[in-house]
Amino acid sequence: MSTFMKLRELLGAIAGNRFQSSRLAVVGEITSIEDFTARVPFTTKADIVADHAAHPPFGSNLTFPRAAYTRFCQTSGTTAQPLAILDTPESWDWMLGNWARIYRECGIAPGDCVYFAFSFGPFLGFWTAFEGAAKYGCLCIPGGGLSSAARLRAIVQQRAAVVLCTPTYALHLAEVAAREGLALRDSAVRKIFVAGEPGGSVPAVRERISAAWNGAEVLDHYGMTEVGPVAFQRTGESDALHIIEESYFAEIIDPKTGAPVADGATGELVLTPLGREASPLLRYRTGDLVRRRAGEGFVLEGGILGRSDDMLVVRGVNIFPSAVDAILRALPEIAEYRVHVTRNGAMTELAIEIESDDDTAASRLAAKLTDSFTLRIPVTRVITGTLPRFELKARRWVR
Repeated sequence: MSTFMKLRELLGAIAGNRFQSSRLAVVGEITSIEDFTARVPFTTKADIVADHAAHPPFGSNLTFPRAAYTRFCQTSGTTAQPLAILDTPESWDWMLGNWARIYRECGIAPGDCVYFAFSFGPFLGFWTAFEGAAKYGCLCIPGGGLSSAARLRAIVQQRAAVVLCTPTYALHLAEVAAREGLALRDSAVRKIFVAGEPGGSVPAVRERISAAWNGAEVLDHYGMTEVGPVAFQRTGESDALHIIEESYFAEIIDPKTGAPVADGATGELVLTPLGREASPLLRYRTGDLVRRRAGEGFVLEGGILGRSDDMLVVRGVNIFPSAVDAILRALPEIAEYRVHVTRNGAMTELAIEIESDDDTAASRLAAKLTDSFTLRIPVTRVITGTLPRFELKARRWVR
């Protein structure tokens, strides 16, 4: 089926979706892909945030009755309050099918032993990757709740052939292995499958991970909770991500004007999932900067090049300064703050200093940060007047 026919089917299937129907009310009949890109509005993170605020807790972007939904996931760190997104069994299975395509293209075979080196939490990528591998026929070993040393011992003892984690954590595991005297050359790992941050498509990072893991092939993946598993790096190929074109209609636009950019030019990736009817998104602006390789297929040269904003990735979780500021500004007892961004080996870390006359402010802020980002960020209360004040643009983030 052509991409346009899939778009037509999607638009027909979501006609009863309150969020989408209100946005499409004046669009009219779509008779071509050109119609779709010219007349259907972009969807932004702000649109979804506003809809969730107006229709808590799950928003109105639900195509089916609430009782039809069986899966809950949420975004990480892009707003002070993570966004809850629901899926039906059918939409969930569609995403697992995308993972089967990814595993196949990455040279992972049914029967391979795959180790998932992360704490699962409510994040879609973790669950779909795990369940997708199980459905594909792999032996899946979860590492949630274990220390890094315990995960390493399991990887070696269970003869895992594939490890899934963030690029940063792959390097951190190698450091822990050296500290614990665990020889990674004794492991059976032949592929490190990375996601959650752009390092998997950065040659220097990829080479460092491979060297630390006894020459294992490092393969990149890209996806988002809002849209699902999107792109993969083929085994034997480096510096490129392939969009699953059967499942996504992709565009690249100028972040400032919204106009399409030419092949080879850098722009913002826009995605329309073609099979996630339960919680659909049309022309979703991802905020990720990419460059399309000229030629056949929708290939992102160099993978994800960066963000159109100033996001940080802390232990695989996306952190935006605006999200941290929103949490702090909700606590009036905090007069001023400063965020220190440091590196602890391969890991990026945050620490926050606050000025407050309330001796419980630091602990309450730390709890709110953990609730919002599923991360422990240390907070220290300092003497009032210690932190700088700013007449012009504030520089509270110290790197």
